[in-house]
Amino acid sequence: MKRNLIAVFLFFSFIACDPASTKKNYPLHLSDVIMGTSYTIKVTSLPGSIEKDELISQIKRRLETLDQTMSTYRQDSELSQFNRSQSLQWQNVSKSLLTVLKEAKRINELTAGAFDITVGPIVNLWGFGPDPMLHKAPGSEVIEAALKKTGSEYLLLDEVGQKIKKTLPDLYLDLSAIAKGYAVDVVGELLEQQGVLDYMVEIGGELRLKGTNANNKPWRIAIEKPTSEARVIQKVLPLSDISLATSGDYRNYFEVGNVRFSHTIDPRTGKPISHKLASITILSHTTMEADATATALMVLGPVKGYELAQEKDIAALFIIKINDGFVEKASSAFLEKF
Repeated sequence: MKRNLIAVFLFFSFIACDPASTKKNYPLHLSDVIMGTSYTIKVTSLPGSIEKDELISQIKRRLETLDQTMSTYRQDSELSQFNRSQSLQWQNVSKSLLTVLKEAKRINELTAGAFDITVGPIVNLWGFGPDPMLHKAPGSEVIEAALKKTGSEYLLLDEVGQKIKKTLPDLYLDLSAIAKGYAVDVVGELLEQQGVLDYMVEIGGELRLKGTNANNKPWRIAIEKPTSEARVIQKVLPLSDISLATSGDYRNYFEVGNVRFSHTIDPRTGKPISHKLASITILSHTTMEADATATALMVLGPVKGYELAQEKDIAALFIIKINDGFVEKASSAFLEKF
């Protein structure tokens, strides 16, 4: 269920003739790495009372704290310590971790298990986790054994006491399909608290857009054509005051013989998806929701995913593989925004 690191392009990073693409047009333009991926923040205008360097320091501290909380690559993170624990007792957690876990369980229920943050052991089994192995398909008995160690129903939350606990000792949580979206929201909220009204925050391809760019126009975001051969623009979206996330199976995969195994694992079966949905883009009020929902609908595929988007009023753009290329299919909620 792990996600392609960069599934959308920032349109202004491609188009040299767009004057809004240059750093000098943004009083704050920050690019760095965090949470195992890159990030970019652009602020169109800063309030006069804001000290730029101090704001950058606040952003970096906030992101570092989130990485220290939710990373599965850092052995000392709050999440890693919970994963290692075999205790079935309630454990105190940070407010941010509890917030993400609550949303993860909500999306899990909304999608009837298509999104599941406990699928990490199966992702690792297929060689797409933090400790990759030789790319080969595991046997059905091994998959069944791993499935017995997964399930969001084995994670309990106590929102009042700010505690969580396992009811299965080996339960392992992986927030790679939701934590980056949450981090984007946290940075966006920090900027807004400082009076910033026009900004773009992107972490690992997940975006939050507010106001306008340096040309005083909506931010122009390009959706990537879902092909592994070259990076080509499929569609450009003019966006303001919204969040966006894209999931796809076209760049991270392996092949055995003539069989292609996607990195997107269906947590209900323990196997890679095999349908014709190449990528999906979600628009939402929060990047955390868009992030998780994109992964879930990618698992559900072009039919079940579209049905859920229609039923739950989810703004979704599906790009589906056909014999001679790709076809787009947008939900009603997506079409209403354009």
